[in-house]
Amino acid sequence: MSEGQGSRAAGVELVGARKEYDGGMVAVHDVSLSIAPGEFVVLVGPSGCGKSTTLRMIAGLESISAGEIRIGGRVVNDVPPAERDIAMVFQSYALYPHMTVRENMAFALRLRRRPAAEIRERVESAAATLGLEPLLDRTPRQLSGGQRQRVAIGRAIVREPSVFLFDEPLSNLDAALRSEMRRELATLHRRLAATMIYVTHDQVEAMTLGDRIVVMHAGRIAQVDSPERVYGQPRDTYVAGFLGSPPMNLLPARLVDRDGRLVAQLATATRDELTLPPALAAAVGRRSGGDVLLGVRPEHLRVLPAGTMTQPGTGFDATLTLAETLGHQQLLHLQADTLPLTARAESDARLEIGTRVRVEVREDRLQLFDAASGLSVLADAASQ
Repeated sequence: MSEGQGSRAAGVELVGARKEYDGGMVAVHDVSLSIAPGEFVVLVGPSGCGKSTTLRMIAGLESISAGEIRIGGRVVNDVPPAERDIAMVFQSYALYPHMTVRENMAFALRLRRRPAAEIRERVESAAATLGLEPLLDRTPRQLSGGQRQRVAIGRAIVREPSVFLFDEPLSNLDAALRSEMRRELATLHRRLAATMIYVTHDQVEAMTLGDRIVVMHAGRIAQVDSPERVYGQPRDTYVAGFLGSPPMNLLPARLVDRDGRLVAQLATATRDELTLPPALAAAVGRRSGGDVLLGVRPEHLRVLPAGTMTQPGTGFDATLTLAETLGHQQLLHLQADTLPLTARAESDARLEIGTRVRVEVREDRLQLFDAASGLSVLADAASQ
């Protein structure tokens, strides 16, 4: 196999794709999504959000109740899985235990009666790509978990499909192996320039692998965008709370007009006020008196000793309730009156539990969400 695999890469399009089971339970609600040839797209979300069902509809393992699925421009609603020109890698390796690595990788090609020389060339090329050459004559029980998963991926590569589908392929691996396999998958995508659709509940996998992330919730798409934009500009409070560990802090507040300057007044006894950055202020307009949620990532909070002077409209007081040391950094758990929040700090920060502290906010990183709908005011303004 050559690095020209990308020339076979096909686009995938879902147009109002719906999956409804007997009894009226809807697993996927009219999802529309366009994936470009050669793109790496990650479907991410908690269990039961519809991500695996969506992938299985693309693969043909689940029938589609309504809408269309197109691969390479061809509608494949009624096309059997074997004729969709896709290859799928599952969470379980599904290797034949009595076959060697070479035989496992060659099996699908033998079923298609490909010439022996072609089979040998494809298997050896895929083995070289994945570092499996020394393992070709071993059986699966002689391999580690990471090596078995590489064999499963190699079995998909030799088929030279137009689309690769991955359904939580790294879930059975330990943390170190998952990290290694993430790097290998990213390298593989760059080398093959292949279309890859990847399902996971793991935020790290989604953020590090995807050209775009599709965040799913209750069978619907909550947001589709680059990893940077999904993390930095979540479309709603669900995305803000799902992505990030710990997630974005969401602080109840009310918009108040201060002599022509719009500020967010926190729902604390001291009614601390934070100045909105220009983009948020412009999106809100003159709408004072509205209930909102201020969103700020833990890394965009700076925790200082009590009494430290900060710029007006950039900070508030809180109590430090817990500090978790995580190697090079700490997670500082705080209480601002009744509002809990979390901040990141360097591990050498020395603050006593139970003491009052000053919390400084990077106002340029503030997000603002409508309290009733949960929708970002920036996303709301963009849609109008």
